[in-house]
Amino acid sequence: MLSIIDKYILKRYLITFGVMILLFIPIGIMAHLAEQIGKMQANEAPLDEILVYFGNFTIYIGSLLFPIFLFLSIIFFTSKLASNTEIVAILSSGVSYNRFLRPYLIGASIIALMMFIMGMFIVPTASKGFNEFKFKYLKKGNQDRVTNNVFTQLNKTDFIYVSSFDPARQIGYNFTYERFNADNELDFKISAANIRWIEKDTIYRLTSYEKRRLVNDTALVDTKRRLDTLFTFDIGDLTPVSYVAETKNIFQLNRFIADQRQKGASNINTYVLVKYKRWALPISAFILTIIAVAVASVKRRGGMGVNLAFGIVVAFIFIFFDKVFGTLAEQAGFSPLLAVIIPNLLFGILAFVLLQKAKR
Repeated sequence: MLSIIDKYILKRYLITFGVMILLFIPIGIMAHLAEQIGKMQANEAPLDEILVYFGNFTIYIGSLLFPIFLFLSIIFFTSKLASNTEIVAILSSGVSYNRFLRPYLIGASIIALMMFIMGMFIVPTASKGFNEFKFKYLKKGNQDRVTNNVFTQLNKTDFIYVSSFDPARQIGYNFTYERFNADNELDFKISAANIRWIEKDTIYRLTSYEKRRLVNDTALVDTKRRLDTLFTFDIGDLTPVSYVAETKNIFQLNRFIADQRQKGASNINTYVLVKYKRWALPISAFILTIIAVAVASVKRRGGMGVNLAFGIVVAFIFIFFDKVFGTLAEQAGFSPLLAVIIPNLLFGILAFVLLQKAKR
C-alpha cells in the first residue's frame, strides 16, 4: 500500500513528465512546421493529410524522446526536492534510500508499460503514416527505397539480384534470376543488363537477355537482345522500403523477419535491430530513472542547473552510444542483440555506481 510520501513523489513524477511532454512536443511541431511548410505548399499537400501527418509526427517523435523527457523531468523535480531539503527530511525520518526509491520505480514501471504498448502497437502505425507523407511530399525521388545490391530469396529454390535499382524509372541493373533443383544444383540462370517493369502491359522487359540451362552436363545458352516476359515476383521485391520494419507491430514484425530470413535478405540486421530496440526501450526507463535520482537527490552548490547540465550530457552520451552501435549493426554486421544490450549495460553499471555513491 502506498504511503503519503509514495503518493507525493509518484504524483510529482508523473505530472512533471506529462508537463515536459506538453511543453516540448508543441515546440517541436511548430519548428518542424516552419521548416517544412514551404515543401508542403510546393508539393500541394492536402490540409487533411497535413493534420494527420502532424498527429503521427507527435506520436513518432514523442516515442523517440520519451526516455530523454523522462530523464530530465526526474532530475528537475528531484533537484527541487533536494534544494527544499525535503529529501533530507524524508531520510532523516528513518526511511532508507532503497525505500525512498520505491515511488520512482513504480513511476518507471507505469512509464515503461506505456512505452512498451506504444512501441509495440501504436508507434508502428504512426510511423507508417509519418514516413509515407514525408517521402510523398517532403522528400521527392523515392529516397525511401533500398536501391543498391538488392538480393532476395523468393522461395526455397528461386533467387533474384540487382546491383542497383531506379524506382522512378522502374529499372534494375545487372539483373540475375537463379533457380536450384531439389539437389541444390543450379537448374537455370537468367541474366540481363537491366530489367524494367512495364506497368501498362504488366510485364517485365529484359535487355541483353541470357538464359543458361544445364542438360546432361551440357550448358545450353539462349540469348536475345530484348525479351518481354512474366515473373512470379512483384516489383516491390526489388524495391524494399527502408523503414518497413518500423511500420509493423510486434507480431507482424516477427513474421516479417522470419520471412526475410528465409529469403536471405541482406539487410536483415536492420529489421532485427528495430525489434530488439522495442524490447529494450522500457528497460531504459528504469536505468535512466535510477541515474536521475542518484544524481539529483544530492543537494549541490550549483543547484538544479548543475544537475540539469549533467543530465543533458548523460542523455546525449546515451543517444550517441545507441546510434553508434545501431549503425554498426546495420552496416558492419555487428550483432543487433549486442548493439542493444551494450549501451543499456554500460548505463546500467553507471546507474549502480551512482546509486551506491548517493547512498553514502
